[in-house]
This record gives sequence, structure tokens and C-alpha cells, in this order.
Amino acid sequence: MVTKKFQKPIISFFMLMAGICFTEGGAVIFNNGIVRLAWFILAFLPVGLGVMREAWECAMKKEVFSEFMLMTIASIGAFIIGEYPEAVAVMLFYCVGETLQDMAVDKARDNIRSLMEFHPKMAVIVRGNHKVADKPENVIPGEIIEVKPGERVPLDGILTSGDAAFNTAALTGESMPRTIENGHEVLAGMIATESVARIKVTRPESESAVARILKMVEEASERKAPAELFIRKFARIYTPAVIALAALTVIVPYIWSAAGTGFVYDFSTWFYRALIFLVISCPCALVISIPLSYFAGIGAASRHGILFKGGNWLDAVTHIDTVVFDKTGTLTRGVFSVTKVCGNDTGKLLATVAAMERSSNHPIAKAITAYAGDRTTEVSDVKDLPGYGMTATAGGDRWLAGTLRLLDRENVSYPEELKSVPETIVACAKNGRYEGYILLADTLKDDAAEAVRRLRKCGISRMDILSGDKQALVDKVAAETKVDKGYGDLMPEGKVRHIEQLQREGRNVAFVGDGINDAPVLALSNVGIAMGAMGSDMAVETADVVIQTDHPSKVAEAIRAGKRTVSVVRQNIVMAIGIKVAVMLLGLAGMANLWGAVFADVGVALLAVLNATRIFFGRAAGERSGANRNNGH
Repeated sequence: MVTKKFQKPIISFFMLMAGICFTEGGAVIFNNGIVRLAWFILAFLPVGLGVMREAWECAMKKEVFSEFMLMTIASIGAFIIGEYPEAVAVMLFYCVGETLQDMAVDKARDNIRSLMEFHPKMAVIVRGNHKVADKPENVIPGEIIEVKPGERVPLDGILTSGDAAFNTAALTGESMPRTIENGHEVLAGMIATESVARIKVTRPESESAVARILKMVEEASERKAPAELFIRKFARIYTPAVIALAALTVIVPYIWSAAGTGFVYDFSTWFYRALIFLVISCPCALVISIPLSYFAGIGAASRHGILFKGGNWLDAVTHIDTVVFDKTGTLTRGVFSVTKVCGNDTGKLLATVAAMERSSNHPIAKAITAYAGDRTTEVSDVKDLPGYGMTATAGGDRWLAGTLRLLDRENVSYPEELKSVPETIVACAKNGRYEGYILLADTLKDDAAEAVRRLRKCGISRMDILSGDKQALVDKVAAETKVDKGYGDLMPEGKVRHIEQLQREGRNVAFVGDGINDAPVLALSNVGIAMGAMGSDMAVETADVVIQTDHPSKVAEAIRAGKRTVSVVRQNIVMAIGIKVAVMLLGLAGMANLWGAVFADVGVALLAVLNATRIFFGRAAGERSGANRNNGH
């Protein structure tokens, strides 16, 4: 695969080297100028055609002064003045640099999975006593579909089979499965968690919640301005300046001679010098070292679990001034854990509830049994009450464990303050009397607060949280992490409106998320950053940057990686242009020949490449020095 990517540069390289050897070795066949020209044209075509095509396409888009146009003009100029090897070398250097960067981007994309895998491909339709599997787009509103536990709802509809629990993380990001009552709406993308659900379809597949999210992603991607490489911006200034100076090289001497100064103007001499000027000015050092710098930046970041989907996003992260986080799975673990057990006999309460929950696959059940460990007791007559909880008999006593709604239904009184607790409560009763509760919560990641502190040090002026969870839970996470503001109870379109408002205020926004519901805002934000290890396929596919380790503190590291890379790119530009200007001035004065300029350019390219390699090692050195400081050395 790697050999195939370098196939064209390899062909051009060997033909270039052979052509130089034939010329310098005095090969008889190369005494014929037409044969020599044809050989180098053939060497030029594999690497030059693509660049010339890019120059033409940019010109058609009214982007005449691109780096592609400069290299095209310089190459043509080199052919005109007979410096055929230089014409080939210009394009060869550029193609090698671009291929290196493309390899880094492909590596990132190899880690990205398909966007459309999320979309359910089949729906089970209930028609009388028969069940028929068909594509969701063929289901007519009004028909009944059946969804088994663990399956994703393919279409929007009304629940007709009694209360049922659904995992709604795909749409809201909520970590807690939601109980939907009979007769209430169920949306495509939710997952049935406990029982078989029958749903009366209300919307066609093209208008379902899944389709609306996909449409929002598409529209947001179209509205999003593509990030632009720093070298492209630079080329818009450098290219017209060089072309203008080359033109002045021909025009100014003519004006000088026409002014009666006695200066004898020879068009061919000054046209030749103008072409030499163009060839010398072609930034060979830049066209290989700058793509290599971005390649090094992408490679160095990927070694630390940060995948940039192109060098343009290394540029883009340096302009970010606002970071917006999703909550569940981004700042929090996205997994329930028991944080508190309250009651008259907490040991007995925990052992009994764990025994009741041991056969369930519900996230709450798994959290309780994991927390209880070996503590258990004998239970019998265990009954599951979808949407409410469970009942069982233990030691001759009738136990209830579930939501406060279960206690209300069974007319069990409990402390009023439990209604205001934002976390998830499993309330317990024995023989009709309140016994206590188990408190569960989605806990913060270890580095969540540290992530915010590091981003402040990176110059990020504003940080928000957007979540589908309860406002009270979002407020708690916002206070613990010290972000500026938390917004809860949001559907995907609510998150989109918030990002749009920030952008209208002139802010460059990075959104960090992991869920399917985050895909529209990941697409719309200036830079979308996805948590890749546990994140949804859609979020990872839509994002511009992927954090493979799921550590939010890596966001600050991604910004630093971008700043390090852009800094090296600018250093290379200043160094290369500085030396170029000196050589060009000498060339105009007739004191520098073309191959002297080529040699200087190759030397600059080598220095620039060596400078670019610092990106690979800069982070490691920084980590060592940081470790030494932490150890008190």
C-alpha cells in the first residue's frame, strides 16, 4: 500500500536520476536536445500533472495565486531556460511531502468506522398473527412494529405495549435509561432495555429522529467553513508577489532604457533572468518541509492517542477560544456506580437488592451487583415491573426495590426530600414500610477537572457543558469541573442552536463529545473533537479530531500540538524565504547561477526538515522535564 502511494514519485525520481546521469555522462542519445527534453517531460508528468490540474481547478474557482500555480509557472520556466532537472525536482519534492501527509491522514481514517452502521436496517412489522421483517423505509405510519430488548428502535412512534425502559443515549446522551409510559412517544435510535416493546409508527423513515440527526449533520457540514492550511494563506501573498517581481524584472530595465539613461536593454537577457528568478523563488524547501511538518504533527499527536484528520485541523485548533463539552461519556464515565447506601440496615438492604437484581442486564442492576460483591441473600418470587422496579420475597418478607413511583403505587410513605435528589435512586421497602435507598450516579472522569484547568492555561476563555441530562446533574458537574456554564435537558437541535449562538458572537468553537446526538454539533463547530475509545461511530466519523484514549485532558494537548506544529511551519517559512530573498537578489545581480540557487534551496530544505523533526521529540522532552519537576528534581 505504501509503495503504491509512492509509485509516481518513485518513477519520477529514477527517471530524474537517470536523466542527470545520462547528461553528465555524455550519453550519445542525450546529445539530441529533443530526446533529452522528451525524457525529462516523461519524468515530469507522473508528479507534475496532478499539481498542474490543481492549479487549473483553483484558477477556475478564482483562486489564481495558489502554491500550485507558482510551482507550475516555475516548472514551465525551468523547461523554457533548459533547466529540465530543476523542473522535475520542484514537483517531485512537493509530491513526496503531500504523500507523507496523506499517509498520516489515511492512518487516522483507518480508525474511523462507518457512519451509517448506526441506522437500523430492518424493522419487524406485526400484521395480525404474523411478523414480517422489512426495510424501515417500507413501513407505513399506523403500522405496529416490535422491538426486542437490546434492539434499536427503527422508527418514531407511540408505545402500545405498556410501560417500558429505553436507553436514550443516542438522542439525548442521558446515562440513565428512561422509562416511557404506555401511549407516549418513542423515537428512532432508542434501544429497548428490559422487555419487548410494540410501537405504533407515527412518521415515515425519512422523518424519523435518526433521519433528522443525519440531516442535521449533513446541513451542518455544508455550513461549516473548511479549515485552511497556513501554507495556503501564505501562498496567496507569496505567489502574486513573486510573479509581480518576475514581471518587474523584465519591465523595469525596459523603462530605464527608454528614459534615455544610455542603458542598453536586451529583452532575451532580462526575460531569462526573470525565468531564473521564478525558478529560484519556487519554494522547494517549503513544499517538502511544510507538509512534512504537518505529517510530523499528526504523527506525534497520534502517538499520544490524538488523531487529526488532516494538517488543516492542526491549524484550526490554534484559533479556538471556546470549548464546549458534552457531559455523559466525555466529562463523566458514562457508567453507573453506587455512591451511597442509606437505611436502617444497609448491609441487609444491599444484599437483598443485589440478589433481586442479579439476573438483570439493566445498567443499574449491574452497578448494584458489582458494588455488593459477594454480599447476597436468598430471594424468591422475583418479579420485574417494567418502568417501576422489582418485587421479591426474602426471609418471608415482601421487598420492593425501584423508583419512587413504585413506592407511590404501593402506597409506601418515604421522606419528601428524596424527590429533590438529582441522582438516580433505588428506593426500598419491606412489608409496606420504607427501608432506605441506594444512590447511583455517573461519576466524573479522573482528569475532567484537570482538563478544564489545562484549557484555561492554553488561553481558552470560555467553557460550557451541553447535555440531555437533568439540569440539576449538569449544574453539579459544571460546579465540580469549574466550567463557565452548564445547559441540561437538551435535544440535538438545542445543542446546535447553542453552538450557532456562540459562533454569531464571533467565537471559534471546539465541541467535545462522544454520542450520536453530538454528531450535528461536531459537524457544525469550528473544530469537532470526538472521544473515540467509547464514542459512537457517527460521532467519530463526523469529528475533525479523535481522542482515542477518552481522556478530556487530551483536548488541551491537541491544542498544544497544533500550536507547536504551526510554530515550526512559520519558522521554516521565515528561514526559507529569508535565504530565498538573498539568493534571488544575487541572481538579479547576476552573481548567482541557477544550480547555486538549487543547492542553497536543498540546504534550506534539509534544515527545514530537521526543524520539522523537532515536533516528534518536543513532547517527549516536555514530559520528561515535567516529570522531573514533579519529582522535585
